[in-house]
Amino acid sequence: MMTLNSPNTWRRKGLTRLSLALVGLVTMFPGCTSSHRLEIPSGVSWELAQQRARMLSQIRYDLTLTIPEAVNQPIRGTLTIRFKLGDGSHPLVLDFKAPPENLRTLRTGERNLDHALINGHIVIPQGTLPSGENAITTTFYAGEAALNRNPNYLYTLFVPDRASTAFPCFDQPNLKARFRLTLDVPANWRAVSNGELVSRRIRGSRVTYQFAETPPMSTYLFAFAAGLFDVETAERHGRLMHMYHRETDADKLRRNVKTIFDLHERALDWLEEYTGIEYPFGKFDFVLIPSFQFGGMEHPGAIFYRADRLLLDASATQTEKLGRARLIAHETSHMWFGDLVTMAWFNDVWMKEVFANFMAAKIVHPAFPDINHDLRFFLTHYPAAYSVDRTKGANPIRQPLENLNEAKSLYGAIIYNKAPIVMRQLERLVGEAAFRDGLREYLNTFRFSNATWLDLIDILDRKTVEDLRSWSRVWVEEPGRPTITTELRLNDKGTIASLTLRQTDPRGRGLIWNQRLSVLLAYPQRTRYFSSQLDRETVSIAEAVGLPAPEFVLPNGRGLGYGLIELDPASRQFLLAHLPEERDAMTRAIAWVTLWEEMLEAEVTPRAMIELALRLLPGESTELNVQRILTDVVTAYWRFIPTTVRNKLAPRLEDLFWRLMERASTTSLKSTYFRAYRSIALTDGGVHKLERVWRKTLTIPGLPLSERDFMTIALELAVREVPQWSEILDAQLERVKNPERKARFAFVMPAVSADTATRDAFFESLKSAENRRHEPWVLEAVRYLHHPLRAHQSITYIRPSLDLLEEIQRTGDIFFPKRWLDATLNGHSSQRAADIVHQFLNEHPEYPPRLKAKILQSADGLFRATILRKRNEATDE
Repeated sequence: MMTLNSPNTWRRKGLTRLSLALVGLVTMFPGCTSSHRLEIPSGVSWELAQQRARMLSQIRYDLTLTIPEAVNQPIRGTLTIRFKLGDGSHPLVLDFKAPPENLRTLRTGERNLDHALINGHIVIPQGTLPSGENAITTTFYAGEAALNRNPNYLYTLFVPDRASTAFPCFDQPNLKARFRLTLDVPANWRAVSNGELVSRRIRGSRVTYQFAETPPMSTYLFAFAAGLFDVETAERHGRLMHMYHRETDADKLRRNVKTIFDLHERALDWLEEYTGIEYPFGKFDFVLIPSFQFGGMEHPGAIFYRADRLLLDASATQTEKLGRARLIAHETSHMWFGDLVTMAWFNDVWMKEVFANFMAAKIVHPAFPDINHDLRFFLTHYPAAYSVDRTKGANPIRQPLENLNEAKSLYGAIIYNKAPIVMRQLERLVGEAAFRDGLREYLNTFRFSNATWLDLIDILDRKTVEDLRSWSRVWVEEPGRPTITTELRLNDKGTIASLTLRQTDPRGRGLIWNQRLSVLLAYPQRTRYFSSQLDRETVSIAEAVGLPAPEFVLPNGRGLGYGLIELDPASRQFLLAHLPEERDAMTRAIAWVTLWEEMLEAEVTPRAMIELALRLLPGESTELNVQRILTDVVTAYWRFIPTTVRNKLAPRLEDLFWRLMERASTTSLKSTYFRAYRSIALTDGGVHKLERVWRKTLTIPGLPLSERDFMTIALELAVREVPQWSEILDAQLERVKNPERKARFAFVMPAVSADTATRDAFFESLKSAENRRHEPWVLEAVRYLHHPLRAHQSITYIRPSLDLLEEIQRTGDIFFPKRWLDATLNGHSSQRAADIVHQFLNEHPEYPPRLKAKILQSADGLFRATILRKRNEATDE
């Protein structure tokens, strides 16, 4: 047996990992000559993935893990990998990104296998294994990076390429395998995995759970959780479901459990009918995990959720209830879109996300019959997509990917928000029935296998006369959005002589975004809509010629158009003056979002948007609109207006939000206004009122406040440095009963301390990856560190936060790098802060392109704030 496990061996021979990869293996592998040297980079490269896909099939993992109760004790593993080897002319490369000493033995039958450990891979020489059926058995200590070990429980999170941090495997999406798992855990623990539970055997202080073999799935979808969990069970239409959780609030469980099971069953029923395919993975369980890194993760048979996204407070807003329904529908949709049929490579990861979001939008309609779902779709997706597409860091929906170790950086608002908009346009191009039939063909053709975006386009192309490949090249393969301009000309009689829509590519590529629009012309007594296909640079609306001059024109009527909408001056001025008089909720939302985007382009002042909101909110009866307006007002309040103007506006906003909260007819709307008030309270009287609510000497009729509400109020009071802020924090910590919430509050407390040295020490502690393990806790704390009221001091954290970004990319989960940047930069609006970001980018011209794009996306609001504040400071003053 030859093994290169020991770093001392490398140093003794004067070798490094890289030189071993390029030179040392020449003698080890007979097929490697000086002219054909083995290169094995870290991660899974496209070339390695393609080679293994040609070599391997019929993969099965039989994994046994012994998990001690103490989190500082290692997890022992035994694994047998069975596979069929086709081409044995190349070395066989397994992935194992744990420390080299974690691999204990590697055998086939009774024979030890020669191998090398190189850059997170186990490399077995070519010719060692015969073609045909093979079995490799290994004993090892599991790597800890993706096991999320906590006192009394743990859970895995292997997306996108982290299964190999825990156990040896072929960690790429197009090598689907069957998994059989056995867990040996403390006797009082429960365990859940993808497969059906086959047996549970207690032996003294230990219990062994054995799970049935799964259908074929990708390694990133394999999962298990074990620990002190309670279980709720429900049966719907003969389907048994289990919900694992750690919630201690019995009232919260009573309020939510039935709804959670009902929403899952509705999603399953709808998807089975739409796809024509029964749920493909047998059993259906889900696990609610405190402070889970994502909203949810679609492990087949064992979906993981962040607990507070499903177990809502009594004061939950309409948006939170809709969000829960969408999240459940999204993760359930993945059972078909992503799990049954999986992308061949992570460059198409957007496909599973877009279909999950697109299907979720359809699924939630029946559960919320009183909601305007076109409005919900518009407000959910358009502002979020614009937040990236307007930036210099905008990325296309489908991005090239050379190595899976870069796959984390593909995720973001373009995948989750722009892609559903694009998919809706595709459905309209093809036709709803043909689109559904195409998806059914796609799912049946590639079930339990892998496919690409082009595979789907080929299927849909046969069902339409449209040139879908050309359409896809612009919408899917290119970043950015068009600028759509309205040109309205009147004749001498005051009627419309011409109405023209013009689209331009702000990046100068000459792209044409082929899309269907519904152009809105508003009149005092009615609204006229004109359909138009914007498939070239300029389109005229001939039907509008001869009509009276409208009050305003919106090219994106009904929320169909996507792009930066440049209003004509008359329409812009009319909407700023008269938007509160508009009767249609959808039109009010479209106009507000359009004006907000124009504000970011310096066509409208932030002060004008706040003043418009002050007139708009008292008459706004649609809660979705209220939430959108309040979100933007809070952003403008803290970021886009000077401090002196903010101080003048604070009493008016506090008074309005409190009055509208008191008169709100629903708990949800009351909660929406209260949270906005809590965010902007600044005057002595306003902050004192907030403190009285925390001390429970002031109650708000019709608004029950939860433990989490009081935790947030305490943190908001501390960041405002009220007298006795420290005592308030200590008292709130004592109040918190739930152990996970108590631990989170204790973690965040130093970030709101009035003592600069305490905050400095806390930030310094975040440089250790161990202290960043609970990512939602970290993000909440970093947001408070960089609260606008602390920006003058926290500006010193910006550069070291940027310096940490590559490490955060390596050690964190998929959304953490972007969210770290947002939490760091969103509280800042000064030129000095912008200069720090620019200086960092200038000093790192070779910085990883995707991470650079994330910086530019997160810094876009900061850059715009410096421009807007300079342009409008004199006017506002």
